Amino acid sequence: MKSVELFVGAGGLALGTAKAGFAHQALVEWDEDACRTIKENQRRGQALVRHWPVFREDVTKFDFKGTIKGSVDLVSGGPPCQPWSNGGKHKGKDDQRNLFSEVVRAIRELQPRAILIENVKGITRKKFAKYFEYILLQLSYPELSQKKGEDWDTHLARLEKHHTSARYQGLSYRVIFRLLNAANFGVPQKRERVFIVGFRSDLGIEWRFPQETHSQDALLWEQWVTGAYWERNKVAKKNRPMVPTKFAGRIHRLRVRGVPPPAKPWLTVRDAISSLPDPENTKAASAIPNHVFVDGARSYKGHTGSPLDEPAKTLKAGVHGVPGGENMLAKPDGSVRYFTVREAALLQTFPRNYVFSGAWGENMRQLGNAVPVTLAELHAKDIRGRLELK
Repeated sequence: MKSVELFVGAGGLALGTAKAGFAHQALVEWDEDACRTIKENQRRGQALVRHWPVFREDVTKFDFKGTIKGSVDLVSGGPPCQPWSNGGKHKGKDDQRNLFSEVVRAIRELQPRAILIENVKGITRKKFAKYFEYILLQLSYPELSQKKGEDWDTHLARLEKHHTSARYQGLSYRVIFRLLNAANFGVPQKRERVFIVGFRSDLGIEWRFPQETHSQDALLWEQWVTGAYWERNKVAKKNRPMVPTKFAGRIHRLRVRGVPPPAKPWLTVRDAISSLPDPENTKAASAIPNHVFVDGARSYKGHTGSPLDEPAKTLKAGVHGVPGGENMLAKPDGSVRYFTVREAALLQTFPRNYVFSGAWGENMRQLGNAVPVTLAELHAKDIRGRLELK
């Protein structure tokens, strides 16, 4: 099945959709460093990206009709999140990086059978509620474009009128969204993101988001009821931590119930990175791409690092550099250190042989902006499965 992706970044979403069986016809990304990362993996012969047609272009100037030949099954992408991010300037629709209109244009011109869009949790805030409805309706009716001189409020009212009318016969999509926690789908990171999925209305496809596969209770069960987690990770009893006070009540209830939760356990930082040598052992780490120790990590209020035996905190790109607390490991002895790029890539479920080009801070920015590959693959597979039935 054929796909087109906008705002590719370092390639997390694109890797997931490729692993799900979509063949990219074009990947559009303006950032030079992100494109350099993809090109470096192509140079190294990374199988998933080897034949990707990457276009380093301003998406507002990209010619979809002139570049893409034939029909397209999926349009995907993660439009810039800075306008909606809790850590940004909160300009929303007035931010020049608000490029949802380009996603709508791509859908209008390519008329894909399905769409898959990702963005930050902040876009669902009450402050942006009306504009988020506007985004969803534009995705639902991409041919009902904003008229010259028409403000977005008036355009929204026109879209609402069409949405409640049974007479509209043009290009339309059945669009739904959900806030997902990546940890609940096998990603070793507590990362909440909004996913928007739509199917072209003429296909008559009924769809729901896939069920969650992992849970915190299942992790607590293996850690503090059966001990299977520590045994799997070869942690001796004398080195195991005390039961966390914050989970004491839940652990007690699990013990009383006496039945393991049905889901798989959340994956933790230890699960993700324990196979790597300590980056402070420079000799052992030097043979692994991107596994370079970076000094200078400091813990302070609100920035205390990610505990080893929980999923990591959300990796973030940062507005003014990389925010240390979200990109640090909190070691059992109470000290902290920065994650290496290789460790952060594993926390984002990138392939182990996928490399990142450039300095540590730039690499962490790319990873902070990325979609976890596992999360993208799971949803893309489900979308493809529904399309294959048509």
